[in-house]
Amino acid sequence: MRQIDLRGLSIPCLGQGGWELGDDTAKSTGESASLLRGLELGITLIDTAEMYGGGNSEELIGRALHRAPRGSYQLCSKVLPQNAGRERIFAHCEESLRRLGTDYLDIYLLHWRGEIPLAETVACMEELVRQGKILRWGVSNFDVSDMEELFAVPGGEGCAVNQVLYHIGSRGIEFDLLPWCRTHNVAVMAYCPLAQGGKLRRYGKNVLVEPLLIELAEKYSCTAQQILLAFVLRQDGVIAIPKSANPHHTEQNARAAELLISGDDWARVDRVFRPPTEKMHLDIE
Repeated sequence: MRQIDLRGLSIPCLGQGGWELGDDTAKSTGESASLLRGLELGITLIDTAEMYGGGNSEELIGRALHRAPRGSYQLCSKVLPQNAGRERIFAHCEESLRRLGTDYLDIYLLHWRGEIPLAETVACMEELVRQGKILRWGVSNFDVSDMEELFAVPGGEGCAVNQVLYHIGSRGIEFDLLPWCRTHNVAVMAYCPLAQGGKLRRYGKNVLVEPLLIELAEKYSCTAQQILLAFVLRQDGVIAIPKSANPHHTEQNARAAELLISGDDWARVDRVFRPPTEKMHLDIE
């Protein structure tokens, strides 16, 4: 699995998303098996958040991985903006650690901007690093102006990751945010890289019914979903975190990371799913 460097921390370009994991107990066996199958395939980064199911996602992940050696996987979780200040962040980080059954997070993110000053959140993140509770920290749903403001506060340049929505039908970050992050050595973590199974409608319709994707899937002996994932993974410095609730889908995701799509075919994709030519509002859904 190709690796992405997060300021000296090696992370696979393909991770496993934790949104909705643990919400339905009837699915927990398949979800846990999927997480473990991912580890076997080198998909060792697992993303979650304290918000997901009110902690259900973190708890399921903790149960699923309790027998796996801690050094065999990386954990990323997120703190809600109202909890990202000095009065709450340390307790909320401890709660995430407890639910996940670990004593440290590889990555801790501010889920989105709130009213707490960025300087205060950054100072708290750096303190968590010094305490050994987290190895790297970052943000989520930050546009260029937010990132510039972040880097202007003391310690802000320590941000290693920006997690944002990015998929074949929502390419706005390619115009300015993705280049900015590359210039400033900030990895981009793409959530919803499969456009929630093609359902996100920024493109105007379910992307999976696009004839070109169906044609390419047949040509490369894969699925249209795998083409969507390969599209995101082809970008330097981008990590994709699709959710999978069963081992078969996890195996399909792993194969997408190995797909070699020709430049000519990506050019055809660009003619249908056009790259941005101007600044666009940062999508969040």
